Order: sequence, then structure tokens, then C-alpha cells
Amino acid sequence: MNFKHLHYFWVTAKAGGIMRAGEQLHTTPQTLSGQIKLLEDWLGRKLFQKSGRNLELTEDGRLALGYADQIFTLGAELENAVRLPRGTNRVLDFKVGVADSVTKSLAYRLLEPALTLDEPVRMICSEGKFPDLLAKLALNQLDLVIADEPMSKRMSVKAFNHELGSTPMSFFCAPALRKTLKGDFPECLNDAPVLIQGAQASVRQQWEGWLSRHQLHPRTIGEFDDGALMTAFGRKGRGVFMAPSVMEADIVEQFGVEVIGRSDELVEEFFAVSVERRITHPCVVAITKTARGQLFS
Repeated sequence: MNFKHLHYFWVTAKAGGIMRAGEQLHTTPQTLSGQIKLLEDWLGRKLFQKSGRNLELTEDGRLALGYADQIFTLGAELENAVRLPRGTNRVLDFKVGVADSVTKSLAYRLLEPALTLDEPVRMICSEGKFPDLLAKLALNQLDLVIADEPMSKRMSVKAFNHELGSTPMSFFCAPALRKTLKGDFPECLNDAPVLIQGAQASVRQQWEGWLSRHQLHPRTIGEFDDGALMTAFGRKGRGVFMAPSVMEADIVEQFGVEVIGRSDELVEEFFAVSVERRITHPCVVAITKTARGQLFS
């Protein structure tokens, strides 16, 4: 493959058109179009198609762009690593994805040990849906994925689950709302306004069964994929919300809410998913060691 042709394609896709890419590459649109045409001929696939006056990527073009992103990102990393002046410490890149169902404050507690290594680390953190992050892991775009559920065996991704630990759930609410609740926990949840995690959260799947076992009938005011947004509503007294008990002290101090109860029947588990069966990446080693030995001990 002629990587110059691939680079022209990559810049054009990123720039959104031949004209803008030509300006960045200091070449004429005709030359640029010709080089991309040579790449298409070599691949035997069309990478762009016309949409009015604009160009848009074909399905094959989007696939090629994903690989080109990896190729030129790795090229830049290689250049930076090899061209370091003598005596300069190399920076260890750590690319991690965090499932959007994981509470942000807990994600920080899980990831923070990676920045305590003796060698300098540059953490590149992404957030998204768990399946999307696993797809990036499969393409080596991520070193690790943090999630509140293990990777399913049905997923066609060669990766391994590393259990970090588990925690029961605590229930919180603003002091003003607590005064309106009747009775002790959990009976005080009857007819109380509650804010709950979105349908994709692992603890949400335990919620309905827990309510049924205790014959509780709260009023669901809101469902949230974003735990930070749920907590923002909770601190303003809009409803009772639950969060991992391991974060109790932080949540009470930061948001001025009260703990009204806990349940060992509602449990949230956390996993690190890696392509390594035996963990060797220094950042992942630090994360798993601290989670198992301190955070969830």
C-alpha cells in the first residue's frame, strides 16, 4: 500500500472535503483527487461518494478511516517515543474507556491509581456505551474498559473480565425531603419520589425485584443514564436516589444529602475488561490492585 495515498485520504476525510484538505496539504484539488483515486483502485472499493456538492464516506470509506486513524496515531506515537532526547522519561499512554453507567466519582476513584506510578502517564479517557467501548478495545484503540457488568460470553471480542469488586447500595436524599418521608427505611420509600438509574445499569435490573420482595411502591420521578445528572436532581430534593455505598462519605460531603438506608440485596459490581488474560500493563495493575485491596476491601 502507498501510505502517501492513504494519508491524503485520511486528511480529506478529516477535513470534510477536497478543497479544505488541499489547503492543509498544500496541494491542488486535482492532485489530491488523483491520489485518492489511485488508493481506491488499489483497494478495489469506492471510499467517497458525492452528496450534492459535498463528498461523504461510503461504508468502505468509514471502515478505511478507522484503520487510518490507528495507523497515523501509532505513527505519531512512534515518532514521539523514538525521537525523545536522551535522559528524557518516556510518557506511558493509557487509553481507557468508562461505561456511561458507571458513576463519575467512582470512576475517578478507580482510575486515579494509574496516575500514581513512578513513570509519567498520559491518560486518554473515553466514555460511551459498553458495547461501543468493547468494539474499540477489539481494535486496540483502548487498553482497558471499566464497566458495572462483565463482558458477555456472547460477544465476539477476544478480551477478559477482571473483577474489581462489589458494593451494596445506599439511599440518599436532601434533608428537607427526608422530613417528609414516613417511617423507617425501607418502608419510608412507599409513595416517596425516587430517581433511578437507566434501564442499562446493572443495579436497575435488581430494582424491580427488590421493590416486589419488600412490597414497596415509590413514585418514579426520573430515570437517568447519567449518574451525575441524577445526583444533581437528588441534591435539590427532587427525589430519593441510590448510589454505591463505597462512595457514601464523598456523596454526603459533596452534595449535602443524608443517608436514609442501605441494602445488601442491591449490589453493584465493577469489572476491568482487557485484552490481556494476565494483566501486565502498569496502569491496569495499579487499578486492579487498589480496587481489590483498598476501595472494595
